[in-house]
Amino acid sequence: MFKYIAIALAVAVAAVLIAAGTRPDTFRVERAIRVSAPPEKIFHYVNDFHQWGVWSPYEKLDPSMKRSFAGTPAGNGAVYEWDGNSKAGAGRMEIIDSITPSHVIIKLDFSKPITGHNRAAFTFQPVGSDTDVTWSMDGPSPYIAKLMGMFFNMDQLIGRDFETGLGNLKSVSEK
Repeated sequence: MFKYIAIALAVAVAAVLIAAGTRPDTFRVERAIRVSAPPEKIFHYVNDFHQWGVWSPYEKLDPSMKRSFAGTPAGNGAVYEWDGNSKAGAGRMEIIDSITPSHVIIKLDFSKPITGHNRAAFTFQPVGSDTDVTWSMDGPSPYIAKLMGMFFNMDQLIGRDFETGLGNLKSVSEK
């Protein structure tokens, strides 16, 4: 009896490992919101890392997180580094493409709790007197991420943070 249970367990583990290997090699998470403000007003909050404390949900994960800024004050070349608790982790962001007021592209490198190299993008599309704001993140999906994706819906986990951040961005921009 024990032998059959062990074989069944080994087959189940092998099936999960094989299934994880068939998942996509890249990922993308995207959320959008309509904001009753012109794109120029919203753009400022994203294009300047010093403003992220006003709206980013990640800034609230660790009140004692160490933050540093380098490069230009805002826009292309602006750099933000953080080192926080296990929730906030550590990493670096650099704005690599910023066109007022249409988009901000960010090189996003995580160093803990796991290493990751992704790209975040914000786009601002005028719609009458409103603006459609889209926040996306994409990057490679290494095997460990594929395996985690078998048990956790990463789109929902990250997407929830994006929805919160976009809601905060909407609130501060509509004041």
